[in-house]
Amino acid sequence: MFAVVAALAGCGDDRDRARELTQRHVVVDTHIDAPYRLYRETADLGAPVPDREFDYPSARLGGLDVAFMSIFTPARAADAGESRQVADELVDLVEALVHTHPGKFAIVSCTDDVERLRDAGIVALALGMENASPLEGSLEALDHFVARGIRYVSLAHSKSNRYADSSYDLNERWQGLSELGRQTVPELNRRGVMVDLSHLSDDAAWHVLELSESPVIASHSSLRHFIPGFHRNMSDRMVREVALGGGVVQINFGSGFVSREAREWTARREAATLAHFLGREVDADARRAFMAEYTADNPYPFASVDTVLDHIDRVVAIAGIDHVGLGSDFDGVGDTLPAGLKNVADFPNLVEGMLGRGYADDDIAKILGLNLMRVWRDVERFAEAQGHPPLCHQDGITLQ
Repeated sequence: MFAVVAALAGCGDDRDRARELTQRHVVVDTHIDAPYRLYRETADLGAPVPDREFDYPSARLGGLDVAFMSIFTPARAADAGESRQVADELVDLVEALVHTHPGKFAIVSCTDDVERLRDAGIVALALGMENASPLEGSLEALDHFVARGIRYVSLAHSKSNRYADSSYDLNERWQGLSELGRQTVPELNRRGVMVDLSHLSDDAAWHVLELSESPVIASHSSLRHFIPGFHRNMSDRMVREVALGGGVVQINFGSGFVSREAREWTARREAATLAHFLGREVDADARRAFMAEYTADNPYPFASVDTVLDHIDRVVAIAGIDHVGLGSDFDGVGDTLPAGLKNVADFPNLVEGMLGRGYADDDIAKILGLNLMRVWRDVERFAEAQGHPPLCHQDGITLQ
């Protein structure tokens, strides 16, 4: 009985300590899809929004300091010649959020901005471009988006584009990076923009690792070791190479990225849906209704905090404590987030799990954000050494 009471007391201590650590240390999430959700359906993220995974009160509760807003453009936008327009509209939405709530949010232009914003209780919004299609093969477009705040670029998304092959696209037209992609990696290096491996085919990722003179990131990828054959995740060898170059792997929280069982469940539902509608015209509403019925009869196997921690543990074992961080994919993976990691308020649950696994406070600080901040700073310094002007806005951020 006394052992049980002591264990429960310990759990309470870890919970309180986890909350304290998330408030004390810099917490960085390198992939939140709030802008595209705003693009599809407006909401006031300065106030609580129960059906969204990112808003200001939740961010403060979870200790989130730096939220990389994903400037995501789908492949269909490129097909329609609208990628640049869509990307600009998404940045407009982030800027509008800052304009509406200047005491809550600010767009950061460089690492030096972060501490001042933390001290003021402001959530720093950094911008990452998911899919390079808006760059349109133009250095003018690249400079335009760097000026607007883009600080990492994922070269492809769901389909191969003019820059790179996608891990989701069986038609690997370039067998890695295209010539344009090969030219763009050093241009990103020179401008102090991080290059992101997430969504790239294996060959494209290896090409980036060969070409980049700055450390690279995987902004929201987990480990293939736990889901063999899922090429959207990172292989152990890739993790090692990212680390050798000084980079960091930011773990995606989605159950389908961290749990083999969840991945297999999705494949079974897709197979059942195809079989049900075989030989018939597919009506979108009927398809949705069938999938909802399937899910009701076969509940989705959500991952857990421990599942996510298994991926973090493995990166630490393979590459060391300095090369892992957090890239949740909040607002981007639908209703697949693990139990206990449903929105940005839940970061303390992850820290509580780290404490339970014996991670020291200094190591937790690295995972929460210091590793990513180091890489970001190194990329800035490389660009400055090449003669590129510092990316910080000349007069800094004006705090209200």
